[in-house]
Amino acid sequence: MATGTTRDYLIRLRDLIIEERECAKRLDMEGLMSAVQEKDQLIQVLVHVQQIDDADKPIADQIRNENRRNAYLFKSALGWIRETMEFFGKRSVSSTYSSSGNEV
Repeated sequence: MATGTTRDYLIRLRDLIIEERECAKRLDMEGLMSAVQEKDQLIQVLVHVQQIDDADKPIADQIRNENRRNAYLFKSALGWIRETMEFFGKRSVSSTYSSSGNEV
């Protein structure tokens, strides 16, 4: 990773979070994994920053908002997948009938 300022790292992190969401929407798993790996590297650099400039705080707010959007997308998608799996799990069970012809 190239050396840069805290502002450069924050801007790149924001862009990666947006890229991560776009890759997820396109189901581009290679792009998603690449974005996640680079994002993890940036976070390892940014974890050592004690304080950010006032001029960079709006970027940090954007990062927080974009990250929340991603979290909502992933949580919603996971819920949808679970509901779909439950639906098909219920449909895959064959019906059995009692001696009176009622479904058991």
